[in-house]
Amino acid sequence: MARPEPRKRPYRDVLKQQQRERRGLPTAGPPPVQPQATTLWEYPSQHYQAWIDERGALQRSRAGMQGHRDYAGATPSWVILQLLLRYTKPGDVVVDPMCGSGTTLDVCADAGRTGIGFDLAPSRPDIRQADARKLPLGDRAADFVFIDPPYSTHIDYSDHPECIGRLDAGGPDHGRAYYAAMGRVISEIDRVLRPDRFMGLYVSDSWRTGAGFMPIGFELFGMLRQRFEAVDIIAVVRRNQKLQKGNWRRTAETHGFYLRGFNYLFIMHKR
Repeated sequence: MARPEPRKRPYRDVLKQQQRERRGLPTAGPPPVQPQATTLWEYPSQHYQAWIDERGALQRSRAGMQGHRDYAGATPSWVILQLLLRYTKPGDVVVDPMCGSGTTLDVCADAGRTGIGFDLAPSRPDIRQADARKLPLGDRAADFVFIDPPYSTHIDYSDHPECIGRLDAGGPDHGRAYYAAMGRVISEIDRVLRPDRFMGLYVSDSWRTGAGFMPIGFELFGMLRQRFEAVDIIAVVRRNQKLQKGNWRRTAETHGFYLRGFNYLFIMHKR
């Protein structure tokens, strides 16, 4: 399928930024978003309105951010934007079955896509209340699906009794309930996605005292491959300042585990 080019800023904006750079001033806005060319993605901020200027300083745009900055487990908006620029075109319908704080909807608005978001516990009016295991959509309704599911029970997403984030991937049942629930979610994604279209799943492995290492990413990737063709696996570097804290590092060394330094981004194609 044809892949759209990233949007370009007006020439006058580029000229204005170049003039500020020659005067040694911070750039007035973020540089144009360039498509990632490798399987290692890294960005200095959760949002694409932040960037590193020519002097190596972190700059932030005054424009509104995507989603809510204080939402636990928020998806990096630039990850979603990269996928939309490569695998969708303006006007395409993009579905997020677990929309959280609405990051996907905000990215769709910026990119000229039609975003539809669902969540068991909607955080704002434009997110529809629904279970990702039973979406209120017809078959083949989506041109692209993005999902950032719970990585077991590491975050309290909501008090809803059906929340998949309450299912332990390393519990006494060895994660059977969690993976069964995610299997139903993946089945729904397959149902609502049009043929010859793409989807992305953003996820991390986990480790917990008593449960040990939980290879959530590998397990979900295997489940995805039962229904979709694998396009690629991206490693998204997590620039989390908490990882540099001395007490976190000492705990990891003492208990013999590694701090999670990256997330998986699985890109899949529906034949």
